[in-house]
Amino acid sequence: MQNSSRQRANSWPYPRHDHFESGLRKQAADFFRKKGYPVQEKCPFILTEWKHWSSNIILREVADFINCEKERRAKQGIGFPLHRWLHHGLSSQAMLFNLVGPLVTRNNLEPIISVIKAKGIDWQGSNVTGHFEVEDRNVFNEDYGQPTSIDLVVENESGPKLFIEAKFVEREFGGCSVFGRGDCDGRNPVRNFSLCYLHHIGRKYWDLIREHQILNQAWMASPVCPLANYYQFFREMLFALHQRGLFILLHDERNPTFSCKGPDGVRGIFTFLVSMLPKELRSSVIEISTKELFQSILKSGRHTDWIGEFAEKYGM
Repeated sequence: MQNSSRQRANSWPYPRHDHFESGLRKQAADFFRKKGYPVQEKCPFILTEWKHWSSNIILREVADFINCEKERRAKQGIGFPLHRWLHHGLSSQAMLFNLVGPLVTRNNLEPIISVIKAKGIDWQGSNVTGHFEVEDRNVFNEDYGQPTSIDLVVENESGPKLFIEAKFVEREFGGCSVFGRGDCDGRNPVRNFSLCYLHHIGRKYWDLIREHQILNQAWMASPVCPLANYYQFFREMLFALHQRGLFILLHDERNPTFSCKGPDGVRGIFTFLVSMLPKELRSSVIEISTKELFQSILKSGRHTDWIGEFAEKYGM
């Protein structure tokens, strides 16, 4: 007797995103309840209102730093976007602030460098600094609206900058909003840039794609625009390459969306997209897991006042 589709679903050899996220929702709800923070009745893993986002940050010094940095940049006319769901227990921005914020406030970014070097990247230099939510409107000529913003940039006096995008429970890299609004049919404009609305209004995405020779022959021959579904990946990678830096995805290894192992090897969106890059670019686009960075911080022995709470909050 043939198995039903439901039975066959249970034998799928790859991890499922729903299983991953449901466990973390309970973890976040338990953490908020233990702290006595006000949460939404139907979603106890979300704080009641956005204005309570600082309760989603483990260390007060980090929350204070974020507020001060936002005010400082505002005076200079520079953005520091705080995400709409920063009060969500599974916010990737809050996770990054919690994991890397203390390294920035205490000027101790060595745990990140150790993980990078373990990947075989010779990253040398002194005076290492980290900066959250870095933007530069000139890279793509983003003269209005929210420009491309990199979650974290780590730099020193001599080496290439590290442009880090953090993902937690996300199910995708953000797609093109023009396509999402129904104002584009998703046709590949690689041979006719005038088909792209963003190119028409002056954005330089396609100019930089051509300059850095991002697309291999498969993308060139595809009838579907690579930016339609993977706009964020290409945009942030181009931002890094344009500034002669490395693009790094920091992701939770339990999330199957970006990279996961199975009987046919490693698969996932990030794995797929890197495999579609020209070989000479792949060494500039790498991934590190939150577990690797967490363990590097733990091994340093310099953050015992908060690393345990991070483990409790995020089920590490």
